[in-house]
Amino acid sequence: MRAGDRADPDFSRIDAAADSALRGEDCRPPREDHAPEPCAKRRERDGHVYAALDLGTNNCRLLIARPLPSKHGDAGFRVIDSFSRIVRLGEGLSVSGRLSADAIERTIDALDICRQKMLARGVTRARLIATEACRAAQNGADFLRRARLETGLDLEIVDRETEAHLAAAGSASLADAAAASVVLFDIGGGSSEIVWLGQACRGDASADKPAETPLRERVRFWVSLKLGVVTLAERFGGLNVSGATFDAMVEHVSGELQDFVAMVGAEQRCGRFHLLGTSGTVTTIAGVFLGLSRYDRRRVDGLWMSSEEVSGAIASLRNMTYDERAMNGCIGVGRADLVLAGCAILEAIRRSFPAERVRIADRGLREGILMQLIDEDLARDRAVERAAG
Repeated sequence: MRAGDRADPDFSRIDAAADSALRGEDCRPPREDHAPEPCAKRRERDGHVYAALDLGTNNCRLLIARPLPSKHGDAGFRVIDSFSRIVRLGEGLSVSGRLSADAIERTIDALDICRQKMLARGVTRARLIATEACRAAQNGADFLRRARLETGLDLEIVDRETEAHLAAAGSASLADAAAASVVLFDIGGGSSEIVWLGQACRGDASADKPAETPLRERVRFWVSLKLGVVTLAERFGGLNVSGATFDAMVEHVSGELQDFVAMVGAEQRCGRFHLLGTSGTVTTIAGVFLGLSRYDRRRVDGLWMSSEEVSGAIASLRNMTYDERAMNGCIGVGRADLVLAGCAILEAIRRSFPAERVRIADRGLREGILMQLIDEDLARDRAVERAAG
């Protein structure tokens, strides 16, 4: 299903006030040629307010945004509200094959907050997606029917290819335009997506106006592994992870990556590439590397780290006790038992695709949804203008 094909959700049952808005911020590629237009020209388009909801195995996350004009006509937007809560919808799923009653209750509560925010912000266009937990659970469809009845939110279960492409769409703007290729990865709670992107520009990327390659043409290979931080931690343990257990996790993930590594082997030897990661794992690693007492997206999103710096941050996390991880301002109690599983997945990716640099993205699937929705409306507006003559 294409972005936006699903009917907008019914907000008629929402009657509670929204939580206070988070500070709005522009979400654009951090490159000068994509910078917002001068203030006099930076008028938000009348009409739609967009929402993107990502319900994963571990988190329920929402972005609400208004579109911004761009001199290139691309899908810039300003975030006006957001929400994120650890719900652990997939807790115990790998053992039972079902979503538990407690996990469903936690998630319904989070979705209820999302519907309040969406009504309060006057959302007119939305795409609400569910990923691995609902894909895998025997009662995934039943849960979504209940969510629709109790919250009015109509979530769709997306396939793995759609999830991989949306994650790429939301974070590919952080790829180095001069790189021959990029390995983009999203470490989730129940699945992990890896996308091999070809060169961003046709011809000389240093030219004044290089021809940008459309994202759909840049995606050369992709894979979605049926493992994430929740499933890996449930299998190997996450509270007290010994060196042997960590190594076993890395080896397990590396084995799952073998076919994909073989698929892109020839590409990997052709020119310079770097890693681009979007997930709580990589943003946590960045926060630890920066020594942040409290997570700060402005300092993390777009950060470049060398391979040695990533290794050092992972070592620091491995040397922490569970209590130390729980007290860390960039981790917290909700992810203290999951972060080392994420580090093991990242380590397997790094060993499979050795790169000198890693770029950190605090953006991804939700941003990809917003960009697609806005792009659709921009294309429709241009078509109407052409028809009008």
